[in-house]
Amino acid sequence: MFKKLLVTLLLTLPLTACGGENQPSNTTTASTSRLDTIKERGSLICGVNGEVPGFSFVDENGQYSGLDVDVCRAIAAALFDDPDQVEYRKLSAQERFPAVQSGEVDVLNRNTTWTISRDTTNGMEFAPTVFYDGQGIMVTTASGVTDIQGLAGKSICVLAGTTTEQNLADQMRKQGIEDYNPVTFEDVDALYAAYQEGRCEGVTADRSQLVARRSIIPNSNEHNVLDVVLSKEPLGPAVKNNDSDWFDAVKWITYALIQAEEFGITQENLTTFENSEDPNIRRFLGLDDKLGEGIGLPNDFAERIVKHVGNYGEVYERNIGQPLGLDRGPNKLWTEGGLLYSPPFR
Repeated sequence: MFKKLLVTLLLTLPLTACGGENQPSNTTTASTSRLDTIKERGSLICGVNGEVPGFSFVDENGQYSGLDVDVCRAIAAALFDDPDQVEYRKLSAQERFPAVQSGEVDVLNRNTTWTISRDTTNGMEFAPTVFYDGQGIMVTTASGVTDIQGLAGKSICVLAGTTTEQNLADQMRKQGIEDYNPVTFEDVDALYAAYQEGRCEGVTADRSQLVARRSIIPNSNEHNVLDVVLSKEPLGPAVKNNDSDWFDAVKWITYALIQAEEFGITQENLTTFENSEDPNIRRFLGLDDKLGEGIGLPNDFAERIVKHVGNYGEVYERNIGQPLGLDRGPNKLWTEGGLLYSPPFR
């Protein structure tokens, strides 16, 4: 009798330990995704630069524009069917990562390079690259500099706390140039102001940024972007690590911009695709299946993006192609020899 009672007791103890009333369930311990927080708030908080024409620039009326800004608008369009449900936060290079980690911003769209350290030790998740860039150097024609070797003994303005600063040091070391003077700045406007004042013979940044800033410098024809690429700079949105729901949403919203261009769907012709017989297009626009529900978005999230913002090609041309005259290069679709490629929407 005692032996039978002991066996019964031993069998019930594990069940009590695993399923007791004081034991928290998976539901109660699961943290709320940022996606749910944003939906409840009714607006997106987007961290941007605000000082780089073509990417994110705020005018005298407080209006934001640029490729990075349009990615923010695409996210808001997908979530709220309204691209203007965005609050922009201007962040310096030093402020941007803490702003994501602390939750000050929901997403970072601030011409930020995807690197292994930022993806791991900085606790970030990078969505698909929206602009493949490379670091360059701009000099005054008066300096007489035509190549990187000509920068020996020269001062070069560079933004502190960025991959740009490290890349410059790496390349100068690689070229055997030791007698150059890097002059660091914490702010983009201060960086270019110093360059314009002649405190540096050259300034280094992403090539697209140099072209953008040259466009607003007085006597822009007196400044040359050297035919040199110092690094690879894949730029794209980033969110805080360990939140797969929010990361998936941002990731597939970004891919939707690219896929829309591949399908040939634009703001102007969007309505003509409503009766498409192509099952791939019907799934993409949310006419068939329920792909959006799988990532916590409306099923027509891609249609909303195109309606309010356009496809990637339209975003590029509006912000960079027409105003800056910058060729798409690697930022063409994969079908045209570029690097932009979206996984299937199915």
